[in-house]
Amino acid sequence: MPFGYASPEQIMRDKADYARKGIARGRSVVVLQYVDGILFVAPNPSRALHKISEIYDRIGFAAVGRYNEFEELRLGGIRYADINGYSYDRSDVTGRGLANLYASNLGRIFTESIKSLEVEVVVAEVGDGPEGDAIYRLTFDGSVFDEHGFAAMGGQADAVLGRLKEHYRESMSLSDALEVALKALTEPGGERPPVEQLEVAVLDRNREHRKFKRLAGAQLDRLLASAPPPAEEPPAAESDEKPPPTGPDGPVDDGSSPL
Repeated sequence: MPFGYASPEQIMRDKADYARKGIARGRSVVVLQYVDGILFVAPNPSRALHKISEIYDRIGFAAVGRYNEFEELRLGGIRYADINGYSYDRSDVTGRGLANLYASNLGRIFTESIKSLEVEVVVAEVGDGPEGDAIYRLTFDGSVFDEHGFAAMGGQADAVLGRLKEHYRESMSLSDALEVALKALTEPGGERPPVEQLEVAVLDRNREHRKFKRLAGAQLDRLLASAPPPAEEPPAAESDEKPPPTGPDGPVDDGSSPL
């Protein structure tokens, strides 16, 4: 066996682990449907670098990971949409076509390049009605997931998804959807991101022509003020179970606790 050989399976595992670690360092992004369209919410302390952007008339883009890498994807998507909309018809530019383009590029880079892209992307398209909305989540290796209702990526995505499943409901108002997104992005017992560090945008099906709109300043303040206050957690019920045994330095380790 030649010196330095590594099996293709090992190379792919190493690339995937490398990409996941890079993505996990980014702050989570939440995308969810509400009654009039699709809402994007992301904690973002930078005012110059956007994680949420417009691609075309009805299509929005959100990403986590390395900014320079997902910015290249965003610009490529805009070029694709402009060329196809000009050459054929604006209605021929769809979120599904854009997701397929990104999936092809991400899969090729993951397979052929030494380093995979440290990005995860959501492409969302708003329809004439809720049944026409589409949310596609793409991972670093080109896998595409057709999400229904909501999607989360980056950071503690699994925990964020768990809180979304708990609070999300169909046909929410915009203020209610924003409240659900903030609940999902906030750790239990933690503080919510400051308003000035929130990046919020919508694809509003009721707008003429271009559906994408950023929410900031006084408009975002009004939405947050109109949202219902966070519900207080009920006190824990008393249990008849005996507390776990303790030793001189705390609870006794029975071997079941994770390291």
